[in-house]
Amino acid sequence: MLRRAAYAAIAASLLAVGACTPITTYSGFQAIEANPKDVKVGTDTKSTVRGRLGSPSQTSTFDPNTWFYIDQIKETVAFRKPVTTRRDITAIQFDKDSEVVTSVNQLSLKDGKVIAFNGRETPTRGRELTIMEQLIGSVGRGQMLPNAEDEGVPGQRPGDRR
Repeated sequence: MLRRAAYAAIAASLLAVGACTPITTYSGFQAIEANPKDVKVGTDTKSTVRGRLGSPSQTSTFDPNTWFYIDQIKETVAFRKPVTTRRDITAIQFDKDSEVVTSVNQLSLKDGKVIAFNGRETPTRGRELTIMEQLIGSVGRGQMLPNAEDEGVPGQRPGDRR
């Protein structure tokens, strides 16, 4: 009887410890055969980089000649928010005319910056409807079925009678 209780206590403690192990999630570019760090400045071109590494994770918004290869690892423990434990970004810049690599920069999680977003909202015209006004607002309007006048209104397909 004492042995069974001891085994049950050990099993319960193993389950409790197992529930707290982090779940690791890998996302982004996963280097399998080639590494973005192996790109050579002055010798590689857009086509050789794309052939070796594949399409970039992201291109620059303002300069299509800057490619980013991004990978990150997140860990989640139980019900908590995921925490990014590692992020590696390789930024490859190409010459605009010759498409030859001009620079390769390595960035990590330490290079990131926290951005404080503005939580305010831009007001819109009109007034906000209450829940009751939203629920019964269209009851007396008679707009449940389309009218014959709605034919040819932009956004309607010809002959569509929904």
